This record gives sequence, C-alpha cells and structure tokens, in this order.
Amino acid sequence: MSTRQKLALLRKAMQDYHLDAYLLPSSDPHQSEYVAEHWNSRAWLSGFTGSAGIVLVTQNWAGLWTDSRYFLQAEEQLEGSGIQLMKINEDERYEDWMIEHLPPQSQIGIDGRLFSVSQADNLQDKLEPFESQIIKHDLIASIWNNRPKLSSEKIVVYEDQYAGKSSREKIADIREIMQEEQADVYLISMLDEIAWLFNLRGKDVAFNPVFYAFAYLTNEKAILFIDAHKVGSTVAHHLAQNGIEILPYAAFEFYIDELPKDQNILIDPATFPSNLCEIIQGEILEADSYIQATKAIKNEIEIQHLRQTMEKDGVALLRTYHWMEKTLQERPISEVEFGKQLSQFRSQQAHYQGDSFDSIVGFRANGAIVHYRAAPETCAQIQGEGILLVDSGGQYLDGTTDITRTIAIGKPTTEQKRNFTLVLKGHIALASIRFPEGTTGMQLDILARQFLWQNHLNFGHGTGHGVGFFLNVHESPPSISPSANRITTLEAGMIFSNEPGFYKTGEYGIRIENLLLCVADKSTEDYGDFLKFETLSLFPIDYALIDTSLMTAKEMAWLNRYHHEVYKRLSPHLEEEERKWLELRCRKV
Repeated sequence: MSTRQKLALLRKAMQDYHLDAYLLPSSDPHQSEYVAEHWNSRAWLSGFTGSAGIVLVTQNWAGLWTDSRYFLQAEEQLEGSGIQLMKINEDERYEDWMIEHLPPQSQIGIDGRLFSVSQADNLQDKLEPFESQIIKHDLIASIWNNRPKLSSEKIVVYEDQYAGKSSREKIADIREIMQEEQADVYLISMLDEIAWLFNLRGKDVAFNPVFYAFAYLTNEKAILFIDAHKVGSTVAHHLAQNGIEILPYAAFEFYIDELPKDQNILIDPATFPSNLCEIIQGEILEADSYIQATKAIKNEIEIQHLRQTMEKDGVALLRTYHWMEKTLQERPISEVEFGKQLSQFRSQQAHYQGDSFDSIVGFRANGAIVHYRAAPETCAQIQGEGILLVDSGGQYLDGTTDITRTIAIGKPTTEQKRNFTLVLKGHIALASIRFPEGTTGMQLDILARQFLWQNHLNFGHGTGHGVGFFLNVHESPPSISPSANRITTLEAGMIFSNEPGFYKTGEYGIRIENLLLCVADKSTEDYGDFLKFETLSLFPIDYALIDTSLMTAKEMAWLNRYHHEVYKRLSPHLEEEERKWLELRCRKV
C-alpha cells in the first residue's frame, strides 16, 4: 500500500472511534530510541525511517515533526506521501498545532503503550483548557497487515568478566537506593536498564543488544517478565543464581494491577508506559531512573575493557581506509561498499557482535545529511574530489564504539579546510577542558561551537551523547547539548561522544567524533574537585583538511599528542605496510 492508502485506512478507523486526530510516535512500549520492526508503525505509515519524529493525522491533514538531523531525509522520504514536513525549532510543535487548528472538545487518539506517563500528562495538560481529551486506542493493529513479528531469539548471559559486577551486586545497589527513597516496589520498563541490571543481552532490536521485557524489584523479590521461549537453560540457571524469578512478558500488566494499595510504587515517568501507570493502585512515586544514573558510571573493569576495544576498532578503521586508498587507484567505490567493507574489517576483531548503528557513509552532498543512509540504488560513488564523512561504530563483548572521521578525497577547497579546522578547534577545546564537579553538559556545549559561531556558522545537533557498554550507542542521561531539556551533571566514569560538525546543504558535511571518558583531575582546597576528559577513540584526523594557520600552538600540541597516542597504541597490531600508512598520518606537524 502507498502512504496515502494507509492514511485512508487510519482515517476510517479514526471515524469509527470518533477521533479528531491521531498521533504516531517513534517509540515502543519501552520508550526505545531504536525499535523492533513490529513497533515501527510511524515509519510504516509515513515512509520516514529516521529514529526521531511524530506523525499527526486528522481527517484532512497529516504532518510529521522531526528535528534538524532529519530535515533533508524527511523531505525526500515524504515527497508525494500526503504528509507535510514540520520542522521542530522552525514550525510550531505538534501540541501547538493541535491547539490552533483543532476545535475545542476534540478527541485525540494515541496508543497508550507508546507514550510515557510524562508525555501523556504533558499533552493532556496542554489540551485541558480547550476541553479536549486523550483517548487511548491502538488503531494500527487493525490496519497493518503482515505486521512483522517480534523476535524469538534467545537471550544470553553477559559474563561478569566483562560487566565488572554481578547481577546480584547491581540489584543490591539499586535496593539500597530504593530504601533511601522509601520505595517498596520498582517497576522497570527500559530495555537497556533491564539488560544491564540482570547481566543479560539479546537481539530483539537491530544494533542494540537488548530484548523485550519488563522488570519488578522489591527488597525481597526480583522478577523478569519475558516470554519463556527466549530463556534457555543457561540463562535460567544464571537468573536463579542471582535470585531472579521469571514470568511471562504479558503477565506484567496483570501483576501490577494486583499490587497492594499501601505500597509505594516507583516509576520513571519519562519512560514508563502511560497505559500501565493507570492501572497501578498503590502510591506512585515518580523519579528519574536510578538505574540510568548508576549504569552511566562505568566501573574500572568496563573502562579497561573499553580502552582495549578502542585499539581493535582503530585497527578495523585503519584497514578500511587503507583498502579504500588502494582501491580508488583502480576504480570508484560506492558508499554502500565502503560501509560493508568497514563492517567486514570490524568482524575480524575479537569479541565483535555487530555494528552499533547503521554506518553513515556520505560523500560530497550526502555528508550534509546528518543521519544519511546509503542505499544501493541511489548511493554516491566515491571518486574524483570531495569530502567523505563516515560515522560508524561496533558492538563488542568488551565495549561499544562510535567514531566519525571526515577525510578529503583529492584536493579540498580553501573553504572546506577553514570549516573543518573550525570544527576541529571546537573538538579540541571540549576534549581539553578542565571543569569543577557539578558542571553540566549544557555548560560545556559552547566550547565546541565557539569557533563556528565566531564565523556565523553552527550545527543543528547536540555535541555529545552518552554511550553504553555493550549496550545502546546512545545512552541517557549523559549529554552535552544546548538543550535545556538535557541538563546533565558530568561525573567521573561517564562516557560521552565529542562530535561537533558543520553541514553545507547540497555540497558537503564535516564531523569529527571521538569518545571521551570523564575522569578525576585535581582536588583544590578553595574550589573543590575538578574533572577532565580522556580521549578514548584511536584513529588519525586528516591533515589534508587542516588549515594550520588557524590553529594555535596549544591546539597543534594537542593534535600531535593525540596522534602520538594513536600510533603508539595501534602500531603493535599492524603489518609493516599498515604501520607505514599510520606513521605518515600520525606524523608530527
């Protein structure tokens, strides 16, 4: 069916339920950023495949709201669909649109599983003055024929030698916080939190080693709600050893419906499904996830593993770029072929489990599409002159990686070199900063933008996101962003990306990304404890794109130190020809 045909079916279902509008978000019942195909109803309806966006459908209009990372992609994918692109930060938000365009006493339909408590409450609060109501119905199930089934892949035990802590120890840590907060029951819905807490991994969602489940925790009980066919004997033994019971996934709703009224039930309103919250009879305590905050602080075993994983990942990158240079002497290379070759070289590294996201390989104008996805029929050929942007990462048993490099194919222009250098200066400024404990990511974000701003340039995405440990490549709560909605206090043990960029629509994109580890720096008598960053990622930055006349002596010293570290750490793993290739690209300048 075409998008217009799907819209017609949805509108008919809306009439049956007397709905004036219907909302389709990007999420699943666990507020995941990346979801299983079964839950990808927004993409199924609209044709827009970006990971962030919400569709609003009325009887005579439809719109998709998304952010600047996806504007170009959405314009292409929505063309001719009957759905209008609405740009967040330029157009009004969907809530404002409904208030302006829908009559009072309108009925707004949502699937209550796909909206968190906070999302549903905020929407209802905005509609309340207009006597409009939220009605919770799943309309997609009845019109989506041949809907993909959920994965039946078995889950696996994540060994303590990688996790650094047993599940029993992690549960004890969370129970201690529960006692401090006087919570009798903790209901957990986020998939990466459940995987982390119980030291389990799965394959239910592409690129993220998680599985569909809910969890229930008290001082005496720990229950994993998961379909039984996904649990083999090894996992069952692991759960039993750690004092964890197993109940069916679908039983979670019935279980919480029976919770005693005199208990304090803890949920994270930002992630817990709104339809499930409505059936809880006990006293509801709302708080930011204890598990998110604990999981974000990596332990020493995880950190040591990740440092070694960066070496493996750097070797895979090196072999890919080395292969590309030799191959380009004979023939062009498609963006798709480059991405496949990069995955192939990663797969040769120990403990590789897959990519951490779909690689972004953008040549020339495609590099300006922030979340570009190359397709075999339409991708560019890497040849001649231009800038190549590659954002990629790997999932290993011993860590998750995410790195972006922008390189020149042929001779770059003066403008390209200037803009690349401005991005690099911002990258170095953030990587080099010392800051007192209590500093937020929002406070540091300007460091990465300052040189672009001085030249009236900017980029439309955050500077840094948290990264999981053999978990989601985007991990909350760590964030370095100008958004007031993402204020995060930086703490030792957190891992962030450092990825300023610049994008010239229709011409090229620039982004330089390394992962940073927040570490202790110095204690002072008058100003308290200070923190700093350790750069973890290991791969050269392209000298061909640097205008050294714009660099300070301190910036050049940072670059030389970084390249010295890259060569020292990667060279022992290389063949002679590869070492010479790396030596040239890490030479002192």
